[in-house]
Amino acid sequence: MARTIATTTHVDRDGLLEFVRPRHRMLLITSRADGSPQASPVTGGVDDSGRLVVSSYPERAKTRNARRRPEVSVVVVSEEWDGPWVQVTGTCEVLDASAGEEALDAFVEYFRNIAGEHSDWEEYRRAMVEQGKSLLRITPTSWGPVATGGFPPDRA
Repeated sequence: MARTIATTTHVDRDGLLEFVRPRHRMLLITSRADGSPQASPVTGGVDDSGRLVVSSYPERAKTRNARRRPEVSVVVVSEEWDGPWVQVTGTCEVLDASAGEEALDAFVEYFRNIAGEHSDWEEYRRAMVEQGKSLLRITPTSWGPVATGGFPPDRA
């Protein structure tokens, strides 16, 4: 059986966002107070402005860490474990649903871009406030190539 050769494909910002949009499995890496990494598996998407977006709660480590140190990394993986992936570094902004209409509009955009239309947007907005949700918006500042695993070409 032929061995799979590892690949790396360098992409510009548009290529990055094209790769990330259909993928919702991510690993968010923030920095703890002591500087050590905190990794959290999350579901996320891309908003209309090209930011990676993740819904969370204010009490969660990822949210507290991002407020304290907004430089974060996100590893975006494919549905298939051995599918292509990319690591994105960026600056994170945290919005709380309780902050008002602008924050709630961002939650609506998050939902639409991941799951489509909701049957009752007012109900959804109320739920985000009642649940005390936070939205992490990550503006990409750098990213690696889109990569696939496998063997180096000389060993395949």
